[in-house]
Amino acid sequence: MAERVVVGLSGGVDSAVAALLLKQQGYDVIGVFMNNWQETDENGICPAVDDWADVRSVCELIDIPYYSVSFAQEYMGNVFQHFLSEYRAGRTPNPDVLCNREIKFKAFLELAMQLDADRMATGHFVRTDSAGRLLKGADPAKEQSYFLYMVHSSQLKKALFPVGHLTKAQVRAIAEENHLPVSRKKDSTGVCFIGERNFKQFLSGYLPAQPGEMVAPNGEVVGHHDGLMYYTLGQRRGLGIGGRGDGRSWFVIGKDLKGNRLLVAQGEDHPALYSIEAECSDLTWVTEAPVPEGVPFECTCKYRYRQTDTPVTAMWQGDRLYLKAQHPQRAVTPGQSAVLYQGEVCLGGGIIESTT
Repeated sequence: MAERVVVGLSGGVDSAVAALLLKQQGYDVIGVFMNNWQETDENGICPAVDDWADVRSVCELIDIPYYSVSFAQEYMGNVFQHFLSEYRAGRTPNPDVLCNREIKFKAFLELAMQLDADRMATGHFVRTDSAGRLLKGADPAKEQSYFLYMVHSSQLKKALFPVGHLTKAQVRAIAEENHLPVSRKKDSTGVCFIGERNFKQFLSGYLPAQPGEMVAPNGEVVGHHDGLMYYTLGQRRGLGIGGRGDGRSWFVIGKDLKGNRLLVAQGEDHPALYSIEAECSDLTWVTEAPVPEGVPFECTCKYRYRQTDTPVTAMWQGDRLYLKAQHPQRAVTPGQSAVLYQGEVCLGGGIIESTT
């Protein structure tokens, strides 16, 4: 009897090809579309409607049963409320990592088991091994282990990643060869399950904006901001400070929450944009800690998605992670994730709290 696999289908090409490959490999495949955000965008459009139509078309073409399920309550309580609280605290969160932990590899995995599945599967560009270790995907441009570092090996052992060994070009080629209707559909971006939005307009619908001053290092007021939540460390675009200073671009270098002031400075090489050390909270290991508590070890780190791995010395204590980079790192941002690697293996990571 064939192993049953429940595939999370987003309406995109990656998950569609994942389902197709599993079917070709002889698995008993069931497709499930997660409709966890049902509000329309600023144009009155609900992207989930089109995505669900694409899921149905793909499943009918490759001849697998399919369902739509809503984890909207879990998403709102366990992901989106945290997302809002982080912005309210002046930080820049990464909701995708929490979404993977709370929705895709918790609520969805539980659903797969209720459907008597042996495994679940997604279209993530990652790989795993028999020990349940999380490995980088084969395509450096699409590799997604950064977003899955909060997923434990016990969950990964129940998951399949059929496209993790492929490049994006190969995925699209497979889709076209098999006439999948989503073969040329563009990649989705934006917040997990919410999609592409006018972010400023979207966020203002949930958090009241508090405009304030933009202040240079010498204390001079050089402009006004629309609300601290709309800005992130290292940001250059959208500041609207033209015509002041020495002609160089202005960058966000920090936030004064108490005074509701946005701190800005000129020059992408300004010292306030760089740090060597970082302290992280909410430490998570994919398998187990590589060294005992309190013992420093060498590894590499990504402080944001798509960043080149950078050598660091790491040390953990309880749920705290302490990092020291070999070279100054630009715009290491509180609220984002610092994810650790040894070669191709993703060890785990934590949420950046502070830098020096």
